[in-house]
This record gives sequence, C-alpha cells and structure tokens, in this order.
Amino acid sequence: MNVCVIIPAAGRSERFGTADKLAQDLGGRPLLMRTVELFTKREEVNSILVAAPPDSIEDFKNRYGASLGFHGARIVEGGRTERWESIRNALRAAPECTHIAVHDAARPAVSKALLDRLFEAAQSLAAVVPAVEIAATVKRVAEQTTDVADHAEDALADAILGEAGRQSIPARQVCETIDRRGLVEVQTPQIFETELLRRAYEQDDLGGATDDAMLVERLGEAVYVVEGDRANIKVTTPADLKLVRALLGVRAPSQRPIHKRF
Repeated sequence: MNVCVIIPAAGRSERFGTADKLAQDLGGRPLLMRTVELFTKREEVNSILVAAPPDSIEDFKNRYGASLGFHGARIVEGGRTERWESIRNALRAAPECTHIAVHDAARPAVSKALLDRLFEAAQSLAAVVPAVEIAATVKRVAEQTTDVADHAEDALADAILGEAGRQSIPARQVCETIDRRGLVEVQTPQIFETELLRRAYEQDDLGGATDDAMLVERLGEAVYVVEGDRANIKVTTPADLKLVRALLGVRAPSQRPIHKRF
C-alpha cells in the first residue's frame, strides 16, 4: 500500500470557544501535531497533507509549518465553508498513491491497534471506516425549541434585571425513539482506494456530506465498517480535551514543571 493521509484543519471550531483548538497543549505538543504523529511511523504512509484555513494560511504556516515539515507533512489550502471543500482541494494536490486516508485533525487518540485493523482491511476492501455501536437510547427531537423560563415571582428582581434576571432552559419535544439495532457512530481515519475517492469527489453535488464515506455511498459503492475504538474521541469542546488528556495520560501545562511546559 502507498497511502496519502489528508488531515482537514481549516474548520473554525466554534464549539470549542475562542481559543485555537488545534494549538492546545497535549503532552507538550500541539493537538494537531499529536494527530499528525499518528501516521509518521506507519510504513504504509508515504505522504501527509494538512488542509489549512485559506484566509489565514500564512499564520498557520508560521505556527505549524516547521514542525509539520520536520515530519514530512505538507500544508495545502483548505476550504472556506464546508469540510468537503478541504478534502477536494487536498485531493487535487495529492501525490500518486494507491489509497487515501482522511482523518479529523482533532482526533489525536487513535490507537495502533485501530490503525492496524484499518490498514489491514483496506488491503482487501475499497472503502473502510471505523465505527462503534451506539449503546445509548436514541431519540429524534423536534427542531422547534420551547423556552422554559424561571417563572418565580420576584417583583424586585424583575424590576431591576427584567428578562435578564430569569433563567432560560431550552427544551425540545421528542418525536420518536429510534431502534438502535444496526446503528453505529462513525469515526476516522476513513481509508479509500484513491480512484474511488476521486470519483466520489467528482460528483456534481457534494453538499450535505458529513464524511467522505457518504460521498462514496452516493456512487452506489460499498462502504465497510470495522470495529472502532471508544477512546478515539474527537475534541470538540474543552471538556473533550480534558478527557483526551486523561486517556493519553498527559497533564495540562499548569500541572507540569515549568521546564516541561509547552
């Protein structure tokens, strides 16, 4: 196998807050670098492309360029709006290879065992994704939100604070409970034969695609699932970062000696 890894890193990460999610310290290195390092010692991987925010690509290069270059990774221009734009741009810049692996920049906790399973399966299957079974009860809820306000009568508080003094609790009505049999939560990396993924991205309508396998499915091609790993968490919120640090056994900068801080 000759694998090119594409890591989309152009997203705004709005749910994480104002801080740069990919720059967060993870054992003395930025989260992004921990993710890239997952692939640098894999014999199957011969190239790594990181899709950066196009409107701040020079700042991205200044921040990560040297470290990425040290690992042989190359920065390419990502998309401005949708994730699929970053993948499409990276595919155009990808060198000759037999397979493309696409991995979320904010998943730094992929185990070697999971990568072994994926790369082994990809030698026989054209499209392979990791996934874990959904264990919780799944419900579909209405889009409309009902505002449940604190209706405690306090004339003085209302006079001083008005509506700002009341606690607001958004609530959404349950429409149905979904049978979870056969449902899985998909992770990355997702691995595809290069020609197949290129065909998927040559389709006219790429809108609404939340992962690469979805575009392959639109071609009518088979996508196969292998066992994922519940520790393969995508860092979306600060709470996720704390959990990943615990899983990897690393401490936050404030908890490490000064000379070992990032």
